[in-house]
Amino acid sequence: MVSVLEASSATGSSVQISRVSHAYRSGGVPVEVIDDVTFGVDPGEFVALLGPSGCGKSTLLRLVAGLEAPDEGKLGADMVRVTGPDPSRLLVFQDPTLFPWRTVRQNVALGLEARGVPGDHGAAVDAALALVGLESFAEALPHQLSGGMAQRAALARVLINQPRLLLLDEPFGKLDALTRMTLQGELLKLWQTGRFTTLLVTHDVEEALLLAQRVIVFGRRPARIEFETEVDLPYPRHRDTPRFITLRREILAALGHEQDL
Repeated sequence: MVSVLEASSATGSSVQISRVSHAYRSGGVPVEVIDDVTFGVDPGEFVALLGPSGCGKSTLLRLVAGLEAPDEGKLGADMVRVTGPDPSRLLVFQDPTLFPWRTVRQNVALGLEARGVPGDHGAAVDAALALVGLESFAEALPHQLSGGMAQRAALARVLINQPRLLLLDEPFGKLDALTRMTLQGELLKLWQTGRFTTLLVTHDVEEALLLAQRVIVFGRRPARIEFETEVDLPYPRHRDTPRFITLRREILAALGHEQDL
């Protein structure tokens, strides 16, 4: 049986973000959240977006996903302008957002059902569950899952659609430390196998350095790029290596946390 990732495209999407600005309205007054942001992402690249809470990182993911349109600037995937949602660009939120009345299998199948994909989805669902290690919990309901299992199910629901661009908005932010470490490792393996492009929003400097090939640091709202660095370390990475420690110090300094060095 061909796995979900083996069936996907050989490379992920490229991303083009050009002079993007965006604001929300609060009481009729515009609140600027993104200011003149420009950067690109290569096909198959893993990029982490770091910055203070509320600075606009999650909003940027929503714009790339096509869930909202920017006030100014352009967003593209594979040099085609993003004008709305597309199954090749999928977003995983901090909360798993599983339907409580549907089993894990049914929640994962929803990824295809929502697109109107015809036919029996059984084999694809089985493959997606195997990718995230939930084969034994296919018939469980969400309330019977741990936080980590629920997030695995949410990830499987996205992977079944074979995305070329995976957008992750603090997907492990509410998990305990040990579960978070486990899922970080599993996400890395999935990315290395599938080679989909990944944009990860996180507040965790070490998570960014453990997973990403490049880290982009934003300042306080409205989001502007303050610092960018390549993570020139081989996988698997270790927190206690000299280069890892140096990169951590550079990023913390860019975030204004020199006192934590």
